[in-house]
Amino acid sequence: MQIRFSPSMRSINISTSSNGFLDLMKVKVAARHISYRTLFHTVLVLAFLLPFVFILTAVVTLEGVNKCSSFDCLGRRLGPRFLGKGVDDSARLVRGLYRLLDDANSVEIPGGLKFPESFNEFLSEMKHNNYDANTFAVMVKGTMDYMNREVKKARLAEQLNKHFAAIGIPKGLHCLSLRLTDEYSSNARARKQLPPPELLPVLSNNSYYHFIVATDNVLAASVVVNSAVRSSMKSDMIVFHVITDKMTYPAMHSWFALNSISPAIIEVKGVHQFNCLTRENVHVLEAIERHHHVKNHYHRNHVTGTNISDSPRAFASKLQARSPKYISLLNHLRIYLPEMFPSLNKVVFLDDDVVVQRDLTQLWDIDLSGKINGAVETCEGEDTWVMSKRFRTYFNFSHPLITNNLDPDECAWAYGMNVFDLKAWRKTKIRETYHYWMKENLSSNLTLWKLGTLPPALIAFRGYVHPINPSWHMLGLGYQEKTNLDDVRKAAVIHYNGQCKPWLAIGYRQLQPFWTKHVNYSNEFIKNCHILEPAD
Repeated sequence: MQIRFSPSMRSINISTSSNGFLDLMKVKVAARHISYRTLFHTVLVLAFLLPFVFILTAVVTLEGVNKCSSFDCLGRRLGPRFLGKGVDDSARLVRGLYRLLDDANSVEIPGGLKFPESFNEFLSEMKHNNYDANTFAVMVKGTMDYMNREVKKARLAEQLNKHFAAIGIPKGLHCLSLRLTDEYSSNARARKQLPPPELLPVLSNNSYYHFIVATDNVLAASVVVNSAVRSSMKSDMIVFHVITDKMTYPAMHSWFALNSISPAIIEVKGVHQFNCLTRENVHVLEAIERHHHVKNHYHRNHVTGTNISDSPRAFASKLQARSPKYISLLNHLRIYLPEMFPSLNKVVFLDDDVVVQRDLTQLWDIDLSGKINGAVETCEGEDTWVMSKRFRTYFNFSHPLITNNLDPDECAWAYGMNVFDLKAWRKTKIRETYHYWMKENLSSNLTLWKLGTLPPALIAFRGYVHPINPSWHMLGLGYQEKTNLDDVRKAAVIHYNGQCKPWLAIGYRQLQPFWTKHVNYSNEFIKNCHILEPAD
């Protein structure tokens, strides 16, 4: 048999020989046309892909991935989706890890287990014990829980240390008070009358601007007075009434007798020098100081009743509420102002932890619209931590007496810089209301509120508060470290309410200069008591 192809490849001739006869067979073949353009594109694609596939295959081979025999597996290993439909192993691993951790989240960690205290210790323990994936996930959860508890303990301990630092008296301030007291007994100039006899009528003259500050802190009082006088455009019309306790009176008198604030006028008086502050008039406060539950709350273990689940801020608030100053007569003194200054019509009361940065005599021009207390409201503002105080912040609304009488959404207001219309005040029962609620809280073992003197004032002044512009009084410099410094500079009065007072070592460094610039560190008494200007 012979087979011949035609030159055009379109037919095949087959010849066979059988018994001497020649048989011919012709078979036509269908022609298939391949265009040169298609051939060109095919060659071009292959020229591009083959080197790429070769390089990737070589890399896979070198990495030992060639143990996976299927092309689909190769595609998953190489990554590009056109080589396979699989998903990257790393993504699969991450999803598996998520599932393990999610399952571990519902596992109860046995008590008494010891968890590693560092990453290196954790890694070493994992390698040594050959943990499987499930055990690894449980150990991660247990370690994270342990670390969170330790961090919270440290933060709570920090707040506790701050609390004790805040309620203590720094050595320098104690020294200052002792030296000034000694000066009062030995130096006639330190005992001179304040103000001089010829200026006594000014103390009851309502054409002057009368400021009141009540404190047992000599240095703090000097800053309040100095900053207010320096900031005023009418300093010769300013009268300051500084009130202190009997023990601090000699030191306070000595300081202002030896350090004139002329042309302003100053009066220093002790609570024992006010006839209206008798035991009969302040019997509620006397009872508070003697009450056993009050003594336990303010003078004993301040950690009692706290919970590790509390946030550091909530814990700090609880501690601040247990400051012994809240049962001090000086702290409740402002509720007796109409009787203490019977001839005055309007006064501005300032706390001892404020700094005045703008002329406050303009406060007398504010129309209180028949109200008694001009104050900044503290329920709205950019700083949601400082300016978010409503009645629910201060009162226990689980108590029926509170629930039936107060609205939890009512806006609170600030103590520390208040304009009081004493003439209108005398026509009200504010003091009696204050005393009533103090008694109720006392009889309920302090279950109505535990945040000091503001809560009873919030109740007593209900309906008598006139909101004033927030720029007059900026709060929170004693507990809000991230206070905006530009806002601080613009405020008329800045208030270091909170634990971190500017005269303490725990005061915030960036906020201290607003206070320290009003302290005369070259003063003989300040130098001798080693009260040093804070370093920059």
